[in-house]
Amino acid sequence: MKKILMMALAISPFLAGAQDDLIRKIEMNRSYTNTNTGDKKKAEPSTKYKFNHVIDLERTGVKNQASSGTCWSYSTNSFLESEMMRMGKEPIELAQIFSARCVYLDKADNYVRMHGSVAWGDGGACHDVINMYAKYGAMPQDVYTGLHYGTDKNKFAEMQAILKSMLDAVVSNPNGKLTPSWKKAYTEVLNSYLGAVPETFKWNGKTYTPQSFAQQRIGIHPEDYVELTSVMTAPYYKKTMLMVPDNWSFDRVYNVQMDDLTDIIDNALNRGFTVSWATDVSEKYFSWKNGVAYVPEKDYDNMNDSEKKYMFDGPKYERNITPELRQMAFDNYETTDDHGMHIVGLASDQNGRKYYIVKNSWGDKNDYKGYIYVSKNYVKYKTTAILLHKNGLPNGLRNKMNIW
Repeated sequence: MKKILMMALAISPFLAGAQDDLIRKIEMNRSYTNTNTGDKKKAEPSTKYKFNHVIDLERTGVKNQASSGTCWSYSTNSFLESEMMRMGKEPIELAQIFSARCVYLDKADNYVRMHGSVAWGDGGACHDVINMYAKYGAMPQDVYTGLHYGTDKNKFAEMQAILKSMLDAVVSNPNGKLTPSWKKAYTEVLNSYLGAVPETFKWNGKTYTPQSFAQQRIGIHPEDYVELTSVMTAPYYKKTMLMVPDNWSFDRVYNVQMDDLTDIIDNALNRGFTVSWATDVSEKYFSWKNGVAYVPEKDYDNMNDSEKKYMFDGPKYERNITPELRQMAFDNYETTDDHGMHIVGLASDQNGRKYYIVKNSWGDKNDYKGYIYVSKNYVKYKTTAILLHKNGLPNGLRNKMNIW
């Protein structure tokens, strides 16, 4: 046990701290209005973008995943909450950490079966929430918060370090043969940090299991949801492996052409469907503080100091995005599967350019109270996957993919 704890302490900065590192990396991506005072302390956040909401779909409030890499669970559970509202049901905040905990159980099995040769950590994909819903059900947030270790917000570094150390000890196979005890020990660690999952629970005066709660109160059908990506390395309109490290379950998704991604999102929004969105946010032109993401004409390294400083100081011309440019960024690790968010609407700026209204899970401490406006070019360039109800797909694409 002492050896395991020492290993945990040694690797903890590299596990659940990834999300904190990501936020620190982009926190200086911001612009300020020029006050002409020369005093940086008197600079004010830029307000030169003027957004008009064209489509604004129903959703629940902004949440904060805090110090955990569970964006995929927050974003896709937010998506399911909007699905409930679309179907005319009472919105229920779903337990994001229940979904995550279920993933940690299944991911541990895969990690051991693959002798440790798969990614480990908090990360996941949009389909994980749908898969866990189908297998384990769902719970309301006020029944299962996942806060069982003395904090009022997620802080997963210690837990993830211990879990990985345990699994690495199992993979090393010191007994020469694996025992069934490792799963019990692993589950007890999850119980200690996140809380044991009750077999039944009461909610609004009625008793449920996670499975019956999913069926009776949420009422979605997992088989109705499709996930899509766009790569030039696989046939279009057929399923291919989603080649990102966080696809620990080796799920296959539909491959579409680059322009199909925004066509699908536009069609979905126009028909009242929101979209769960996985993307790269580790770019200088993604500003969480200013709540804007776009693709500037120039590479950041080719900009002068003024262009860098005022990059988000109102609408700018964008680079033309091609499938080749998108694929090159993916192949060169310039595009990585950093983050998951929830597309809930469409807006236009004062020049008529369209942006998606995106709900994030980093709290409400940015210029748009937890939302960010993302240009269509950014979505074409940096999307790793989208997930939505199949009825949100254009009929022509449904025919090509035989999705009915």
